[in-house]
Parts: sequence; C-alpha cells; structure tokens
Amino acid sequence: MAQTTEMRKEERETGQNRVCIVVSKGSLDMVAAAFFIGNTASTMGSEVHYFFTFWGLKALTKQKVGSLQVSPVGNPGMPMPNILGMIPGMTAMATRMMNGAMKKTKTPTIPEMFRMAKELGGHIHACSTSMPLLGVKKEDLIPEVEDIIGAATFLGLSQGGQTIFI
Repeated sequence: MAQTTEMRKEERETGQNRVCIVVSKGSLDMVAAAFFIGNTASTMGSEVHYFFTFWGLKALTKQKVGSLQVSPVGNPGMPMPNILGMIPGMTAMATRMMNGAMKKTKTPTIPEMFRMAKELGGHIHACSTSMPLLGVKKEDLIPEVEDIIGAATFLGLSQGGQTIFI
C-alpha cells in the first residue's frame, strides 16, 4: 500500500497521472462528456484540470450552467436526419430527450457534475482570453471555478500529462 501511495505521489509530481481536459463546446452533451471522463479519472487517482474556453466558457456562467442544450444540427449521432435539426423547436426537443434520459438513468445534472468534480479534487479553470470575447465577467462565473488562466498557464499545467480536447 505504501508503495502504491509513493508511486501515485511520483506520478503527480511528474504529471504522468494528470488529465487535462479542454472544454471548447458549451452544449449539454459535450460538457457532460468532459465530466464523465474527468470525474472518472479523479476517482482513479488522477489530478484533473478542466479548461473551459470559447463556447465551453458559457457553461461556467450562473446564467447558463443549469440550462445547457443539445444541438441536433451537425450532430451525426442524433437519431434523426441532420436536416431535421434545423426545424424550429428541434433543439428544445433534443434537450428534453437528453434530460429525460439522464433523469431516467440517474445521471447527475450538469450543476451536480461541477460539484462532484470539485469534491473529487478537480480543478476548474476559465479561459482569460475567451472571457472578454464572449462578454463574460468574473462575477458571472459559478463558484466552482477555481481561477481564470490563459492558454500558456494551462499548457504549463498539462506538461507531462494527458490532454483531451472536447
């Protein structure tokens, strides 16, 4: 047991047991996917960093966090022809379907996933470059956001670890 603990400490120090996730899309399915991977990695002992940039940044706002949507347009995994996604009301329908499936399978909501990530020791970062581009201010961010950093800082955090782009 002590040897395993010592190995984990060494892995953290060298970045070998670090998972860094770039969340660039703010849709319900993309943000959930980031947390499925990240929260699983945390429970397996990895140090996890989430970097929310561009449209993913909007998921960190108090206004949007509980109302993310699923876009049926350009989503080849949707169980309908892509052209139907352009019909008014299809985004709302796809979102209702996903929320219903998540509730039925007892999958946590996005706000719950943020809380779980923090409870598991995850680090949630907002992109400093994307904030002014999208009109997001520090006071707009949810309390789970640890800090606001730039790409250079994130790249430094990810050195030696595994980086996943979602």
